[in-house]
Amino acid sequence: MTSHSGPLAGIGILVTRPARQAGAFAQKIAALGALPVIFPAIVILPPKDPARLASTHAVIGSYDFAVFVSANAVEFGVPDVRAWPPTVPAFAPGPGTAESLEAVGITGARVPATTFDSEGLLALPELVAPRGKRVVIFRGDGGREQLGEMLRARGAIVDYVGCYRRAAPASGAQGLADAFRAGRIDAVTITSSEGLDNLWTLADQATRTAWRTLPTFVPHPRIAEHARRVGLADVVETAGSDAGLIAGLVEWAAMTARPK
Repeated sequence: MTSHSGPLAGIGILVTRPARQAGAFAQKIAALGALPVIFPAIVILPPKDPARLASTHAVIGSYDFAVFVSANAVEFGVPDVRAWPPTVPAFAPGPGTAESLEAVGITGARVPATTFDSEGLLALPELVAPRGKRVVIFRGDGGREQLGEMLRARGAIVDYVGCYRRAAPASGAQGLADAFRAGRIDAVTITSSEGLDNLWTLADQATRTAWRTLPTFVPHPRIAEHARRVGLADVVETAGSDAGLIAGLVEWAAMTARPK
């Protein structure tokens, strides 16, 4: 490999986030010397029917709280930010989503202090006792129901708005296989169980065999459990967000002889 400097010098890291987020993450690890290999495991598409999203935008000021479940929900769910009412606070499950909100001009997003997920959101003071509050949750079609169910159980009035669709990549598996075969991947990052399933389905037997010998870094225990069920032996659970993944990679690199 080409010589690089930094704590991840010369290490090939598979980046599987959706395209927009993959580029940003790849830049962060490249700055630390890594050699990113980008292969988005999920393709993000606009909703099939945008009418529901548009009607929600028209009455966004009637809500007390707005929850964006991911950076993709921000990208596809935020209306013209000039129309965003300052009286409606935004909630994000982690710093990455909060950064995306900040980037489009919605500042001061509430972020969990415990875990970066639905459980962490539900521990925030405003969402512990939301009785009578109107909450809109911007998410992908078919997302988890736990957050809305718990808020309803606590007395909130909850509306879900599907603002994007997820799809498996339709092509590119040969490029992924070639990267594994050529030894260009030393570690894998996975940020969703769905993305893991998509990659595993696309992978041929040789790719799966090579992958099983490599560390796979995941930012949540639920994804770690799923990865082990799939058959990955070396699963490294990190703290949430890009920072957590990067910290895990750097710690692993410091404790492991350079693979190249």
